[in-house]
Amino acid sequence: MALVGNTIRKVSLVLGALWIFLFPTFVFSQASFYQGKTITIIQGRDAGGTGDLRVRALVPLLQKYLPGNPTIVMEYMPGGGSRKAANHIYRTARPDGLTIGNLSAGMVSLAVLGEAGVLYDLDKFFYLGSPYSSYHAVFLSRKGAGLNSPEKLRAASGVRIGGQSVGFSTYNEGRLFAYVLGLKDPKFVTGYSGTELDPALIRGEIDARSTGADTIEQRNPDWLEKGLVDFHAILEIPKGNKHPKFARLPEIESFARSDKQRKVITLQRAFRVTGAPFILPPGVSKERVEALQQAFRKTYRDPEFHREYKKLTGDDPTPLLPEDHERAIREIPRDPEVIDLFKNLAGSGPLPPR
Repeated sequence: MALVGNTIRKVSLVLGALWIFLFPTFVFSQASFYQGKTITIIQGRDAGGTGDLRVRALVPLLQKYLPGNPTIVMEYMPGGGSRKAANHIYRTARPDGLTIGNLSAGMVSLAVLGEAGVLYDLDKFFYLGSPYSSYHAVFLSRKGAGLNSPEKLRAASGVRIGGQSVGFSTYNEGRLFAYVLGLKDPKFVTGYSGTELDPALIRGEIDARSTGADTIEQRNPDWLEKGLVDFHAILEIPKGNKHPKFARLPEIESFARSDKQRKVITLQRAFRVTGAPFILPPGVSKERVEALQQAFRKTYRDPEFHREYKKLTGDDPTPLLPEDHERAIREIPRDPEVIDLFKNLAGSGPLPPR
């Protein structure tokens, strides 16, 4: 294994040197442009959550691999399931290669579903990949709610499920869990940041939420050690990818009662595989797109990034390279009937009937 790793590293070094040898004008012109400049990464979320930590793990390596080693700063633009930030990148950001978006997977699902307020075209962004493409969404409730079995969950009326904003990926998953598990008249409480949801749950402001398995391990290990919450189900992305700490949880698909429900679960998996997209606005020059894509490729492959990502998030990165990212978005299923069902799930109204 070590021999294989050494061989890959040697090949990467040779390819990097060959690139500079064959395309010196390209490399040095981009270095000249980026040197002394500042790149702004606009995140479609609040600061401090797991999504923010994923970006922060990547930034030092990205700065290292970008020609000219520009300064990189953050700007946070939460709202509308990353819709606000995506609209800004598409319509307002200058196409000069100095503004990068990092958004939740919700920006992909909102566009595919044709939701109101989407003022961007997925196919016109330039994609820079994602630091992860596998995910484990876990549905849980606070111990004090007394909902420690699927039967009790279904018998309770008006369970309060917390979320960030309508259309945000964890909000959508909370709605999906409630729908497939068959909860009775659940109430969805939004307006929290990712870091505010957990204390709100323990204080009893909400009864349940969906969150990432790696987030629990990193941010709330006492939930596992002290049994402060009840875990009910997990959504494996991709299917069959077991999480070591939650391998015994039932997969959400085991609760599905129809082929239509299974298809909507498959659609959510397809959305989540796109991870947390890094994007550039339309109109960025080919040379700068290529320079940024190459810097992201090198970052994703760097062992130092993998170590920092693990330290900050508690999980191993599963990078999606730029070219794979574009393909994953193109291949999302577009079944009209399933799209209509998912639109209801991702909206703010009552859940559709099972």
